[in-house]
Amino acid sequence: MNREQISHIAHTDHPIKSPLDDDSVRRLLERGAPRGDERVLDLGCGTAEWLLRALATRPRLHAEGVDISEDALAQARSEADRLGVRERLVLHQRAAEDFVSRQPFDLVVSVGATHAFGGLLPTLAAARKHLAPGGRVLIGEGFWDRTPSPEAVGILGEFTDLATTVERVEADGWTPVTGHVSTRRELDDYEWACWGSLASWALDHPAHPDSAQVLETAALRRSEWLRAYRDTWGFVSLVLRRTAG
Repeated sequence: MNREQISHIAHTDHPIKSPLDDDSVRRLLERGAPRGDERVLDLGCGTAEWLLRALATRPRLHAEGVDISEDALAQARSEADRLGVRERLVLHQRAAEDFVSRQPFDLVVSVGATHAFGGLLPTLAAARKHLAPGGRVLIGEGFWDRTPSPEAVGILGEFTDLATTVERVEADGWTPVTGHVSTRRELDDYEWACWGSLASWALDHPAHPDSAQVLETAALRRSEWLRAYRDTWGFVSLVLRRTAG
């Protein structure tokens, strides 16, 4: 079973692929798209959960999503049909860094997908190219809440602390207009949901040739979380505006 399939199963009970609960997602969208008639772009949209939620609650909003996964975009189209918002959603199967649009967007979203661009600042540079004057960026990024172990860095990658993360954003020409630091409950709920969904799938499909691999993966990832990074890693979501220009 490949990584994309494992991710799909892991997020069965937590479709937002970041440690955010439904209320946090709702509040961030309210600040990111306050008028309700915005053009919204999600770079690395996956199953387009952010866009679908925005479209379902804002009948004048239009959205576009970009992702390389054919399966994820097919799932997004199916859910858009179910919600009755398909006519206001355009999905593009391509690398997010290669996407070009003739029209700018009022809100550009990239939550938990900065790795696709090589980090936080390259992601903001990509978002800037698509942003309309006065527009906003909604971005989500990990940070170290305290000094991590080498094992934690090896698992999750290089991050800075929260203050330095925000300072880097400001130095790059952005002003945060709101933000949300995921709570311990949100962080824990996300990890329990992901690795619990994987384990449940394996237990429900004992005859599947990948069942043992999936169960082992769930146990490994849960152990890494509990032993290596649960007490050190955090996640921040920021709504940003250009400081100048």
